[in-house]
Amino acid sequence: MTRWLVVAVALGALLGGVGYVPAAWLAGWVSAASGERLLLADARGTVWNGSAVLVLTGGPGSRDASALPGRMDWRIRPQGLALQVAARHACCLNGTLQLRVAPGVGTVRIDLLPGAAGGAQGQWPASWLAGLGTPWNTLQPGGALQLASPGLTLESAQGRWRLSGRAELSLDAFSSRLSTLEVLGSYRLSVAGAGAEAATLTLRTSHGPLLLSGSGELGAGGLRFRGSASAEPGQEAVLNNLLNIIGRRQGAQALIAIG
Repeated sequence: MTRWLVVAVALGALLGGVGYVPAAWLAGWVSAASGERLLLADARGTVWNGSAVLVLTGGPGSRDASALPGRMDWRIRPQGLALQVAARHACCLNGTLQLRVAPGVGTVRIDLLPGAAGGAQGQWPASWLAGLGTPWNTLQPGGALQLASPGLTLESAQGRWRLSGRAELSLDAFSSRLSTLEVLGSYRLSVAGAGAEAATLTLRTSHGPLLLSGSGELGAGGLRFRGSASAEPGQEAVLNNLLNIIGRRQGAQALIAIG
């Protein structure tokens, strides 16, 4: 009886201790998983109920860093063999952002649950991207980023990611310190995947003097994207230097190649 009592007390202490795991542990995991590009700075509370300042950096050794205003709060609860994550951020999220994370043996599945009407999940200042370093710290972007999705699933197995669902990332009223134009344009990047197949990416210009377009895929081999940038008729001279930075020049166009 004494032996079982000791075991019960030890188990209770262990379970009780799990509930008080500091938020700094989660911050460390996010930093490592993102290659030190996304940080949960000044993390407070516990893994299960905490808050932090979201910071983008250029990675290990980088001097670039950019923080969002205010703090993001999160709550994590077990849901069967998965975890239900709810996050709120007054500056940037539309209500509560909800994720379902299901870890397995060598696998993990992350479901982005449908958000508000129209699927809008949140919006962020484009200037936040400057924290990632090159080329964003040179461009010093202005404008607003918005993410909308009716539902998205990411699955990782043996280090390879697969995507199912759709999402659209909008960049509205984009500007740059490298251009004298007040607004360069507004753009849409659409992502669609069906699990086993590579996800497709499509970039298009909604309006503006800087015209961007392209397509690519995100699959087992990583990201591959091919596109071009050009100036609207009559804006060639004012956008020439910016086009030289965006990509390799081929006549009036700048070619964009990733992967």
